[in-house]
Amino acid sequence: MSEHVNCGCGEHHHHADEESKYDFVISEYSNAMSDDEVAANVKKLIEEKVEKNNTLDVKKLLFNCIDLTTLKCTDSEESVMAFTEKVNEFDDKYPDLKNVAAICVYPNFAKIVNDTLQVENVGIACVSGGFPSSQTFQEIKIAETAMAIHDGATEIDIVLSVGKFLSGDYEGVCDEIQELKSVCGEKHLKVILETGALATAENIKKASILSIYSGADFIKTSTGKESPAATPEAAYVMCQTIKEYYQKTGRKIGFKPAGGINTVHDALVYYTIVKELLGEEWLNNELFRLGTSRLANLCLSEIVGEEVKFF
Repeated sequence: MSEHVNCGCGEHHHHADEESKYDFVISEYSNAMSDDEVAANVKKLIEEKVEKNNTLDVKKLLFNCIDLTTLKCTDSEESVMAFTEKVNEFDDKYPDLKNVAAICVYPNFAKIVNDTLQVENVGIACVSGGFPSSQTFQEIKIAETAMAIHDGATEIDIVLSVGKFLSGDYEGVCDEIQELKSVCGEKHLKVILETGALATAENIKKASILSIYSGADFIKTSTGKESPAATPEAAYVMCQTIKEYYQKTGRKIGFKPAGGINTVHDALVYYTIVKELLGEEWLNNELFRLGTSRLANLCLSEIVGEEVKFF
C-alpha cells in the first residue's frame, strides 16, 4: 500500500500545497549525500567485501535473481518463443539449479511468453509506460500497462518521468507512478530511475524516495538504453534509501540493477552492496533482481565450471 494521503474532499489542492507535500516527504530523509562520499564508500566496499562473496552458492543465487531480458527492435514472436523455450528446457537440463526469476520482454510479447512458459516460479516482466523514454501520453502508459497485465504479465517495469523530475514537477512524477501502481494492483511495479540521466547522488536519492512513496514495489537503476546504465554508486544510494524507508515503515522495497551488467564480477558488486546495506533478508529474488541477458550464460558457466552458451 502506498502511504499517499487523500483528504477525501474531492478537490485538487493548488500546486503550492502539493509541492510542499513532496518537499516534506523528501525532507524526512537524509539527502546530504555527496557524490564523492558515495564513491569512496563504494570503493571501500568493493575492495574489502566483494571477493569473499565470490562463491558457488552466491553465483547460484545470482542466477536465480536474473530477469532474463530481451528488448531488441528485432524481437519477434518466433524469437521470443524460442527465448522462452530455453527457460523451459533449463529445468530439464539443470534440475539441481533454480531457474531465472523472470523473463523480461516488451508488452506486446506478454501473451507469447505466457502461452509458451511451462516452468513454475518464473515471472513475466514487461517494460511498459513508453519505455525507454517515458515520453508518451499518460493514457497510453495506463493502457499499455493494463494490456500487458491482461496478456499475462506478472510484473511491470516503468520508467520514471525523468524530464518532469528534473524540472521539479514532483507532483506529476508521483501521480503517474500512483496511477500505474493502481493499474498493477497486486502485481509488482518496478520503477526505473534512469540513474545515468539523474547524474547526482542527491537526484537519485530524491527520485528513489518519490518512487517508493508513490507505490513502487521495486526501484531499478536503468533501462539499458541510456549511458551510463547501472553503476555501483547509484546502487549504493538506492539501497541506502530502501534501508531508511524500511526503518521508518517496516516495508521492504526490492532493488534491481539493470544495464551494463557484463560480468559475474559486476553482479557480485551489486550483490555485495545489497548484502552490506540491506542484509541477508534482501538476498533472494523476491527483493533482488538483476536485469541482464548476458549474465545468464556467464553465471551458468562459472557454476558448472566450463563455458556454457545455453541461453
